Amino acid sequence: LEICAAVKDAAPDIHIHAFSPLEIAQGARTLNLTIKDFLSRLKDAGLSTLPGTAAEILDDDIGATLCPDKINTNEWLSIIETAHDLGLRTTATIMYGHIEQPVHWARHLVRVRALQERTGGFTEFVPLPFVHMAAPIYLKGFARRGPTFRETILMHAIARIVLHPVINNIQASWVKVGQQGINACLNAGVNDLGGTLMNESISRAAGTVHGQEWAPQEIEQIIRAAGRRPAQRTTLYKKVKSERKRVSYNAKALVAIA
Repeated sequence: LEICAAVKDAAPDIHIHAFSPLEIAQGARTLNLTIKDFLSRLKDAGLSTLPGTAAEILDDDIGATLCPDKINTNEWLSIIETAHDLGLRTTATIMYGHIEQPVHWARHLVRVRALQERTGGFTEFVPLPFVHMAAPIYLKGFARRGPTFRETILMHAIARIVLHPVINNIQASWVKVGQQGINACLNAGVNDLGGTLMNESISRAAGTVHGQEWAPQEIEQIIRAAGRRPAQRTTLYKKVKSERKRVSYNAKALVAIA
């Protein structure tokens, strides 16, 4: 709450996109508040949208092995629905390629679609391939080496089919799939690339090697090469002001993190 208020005080126009459902559950429990009350306070403090992460796979049989310390399927869905009811929109994600099977993909997608049909609160769906190299569950021998390239393309394509027309935006995460994966995904239902990012650390810590920043010029070049027309957008898929575009194009390159 204090962080949101401090950010909005320093930069009133900034859009705060923060706090996964897991973090919402932990925060509410710490402050002895209901989920609704905690989300309401965050919204009043300046929170604009939430990342729909921490679901991994919306199937409790998988979750019990993959992430037993995280919230379960019903908790995730309930927190997201409460956020939507309060006017806080969210993304939706899936992490695949570990211990699950295609039937679990299907259950996840159907549950996301059903919630979207009730609330309309999801802005986009983001498939996230499991990065195995430094993942404890893989190192212990319980998970496979992430999805195959074919599975990655199929996941994005199937998401487009299953979620149409209730979720219009299917995003590919360049930091997860790399340029080759992006090129293929743009021809398999994807209409959105996941951000320029700045000093990305989560995927790199797990073992990815696709870099920690893509400048807007690089992203636009890849999109045009695929025969698409690039357009910068806001978190809520609105047009970006010309001034902000100019700033993004002229931003200094980041210093690499060792």
